[in-house]
Amino acid sequence: MAWIILFLAGLAEIVWAVGLKYSEGFSRFWPSLITVLGMAISIWLLGEAASLARVASVSLIVLGLVGLKLSSAG
Repeated sequence: MAWIILFLAGLAEIVWAVGLKYSEGFSRFWPSLITVLGMAISIWLLGEAASLARVASVSLIVLGLVGLKLSSAG
């Protein structure tokens, strides 16, 4: 069973890695949504512990990236 979970986590990794290309910097909704879902599934299947501090830290990183994207010229 562990190998199946690992295989599915690997597929989710591929989905989000390819999704990053098609999301065009998270400016396209559906590819961005698929990318984020792939990331979430991958992390969930690999069994990362989700504490409040970890979730808050990842949220700050994502918010920082979005802020940089929105504030960039062009």
